[in-house]
Amino acid sequence: MEITTKQKITTFLMFEGNAEEAMTFYLSLFDDAEVVRLTRYGADGPGKEGTVQHATFSLAGQHFMCIDSPAKHDFTFTPAVSLYVQCADEAEIDRLYAALSDGGTALMPLGQYGFSPKFGWVNDRFGVSWQLNLPA
Repeated sequence: MEITTKQKITTFLMFEGNAEEAMTFYLSLFDDAEVVRLTRYGADGPGKEGTVQHATFSLAGQHFMCIDSPAKHDFTFTPAVSLYVQCADEAEIDRLYAALSDGGTALMPLGQYGFSPKFGWVNDRFGVSWQLNLPA
């Protein structure tokens, strides 16, 4: 008998010390959001005690994973990969854009573009890139 496993792809975010802060911030932005599982580094390491060894959280039904890497890296997040959010209404896109751009960097200000009546692209204060769209 052949055993098959249902394959699933999950976005994995690697931070260097602020994974819980980022996760808590993201959870505050969406109504349907929760921490699914969270484990922390203990006194034995290898990461700083109390930081996120591994977490799974859910935003609007989509699962994400995150960690605080105990190793320093020469790379970080890039806008070449972003989280794309279809917003329900103008109030939501305005709220999300304001929150995500606070302390972050606007890549495309909220505006009407040929492909969307209202769209914005921002790197949040943690470096994660978000594209926000209000569909026609």
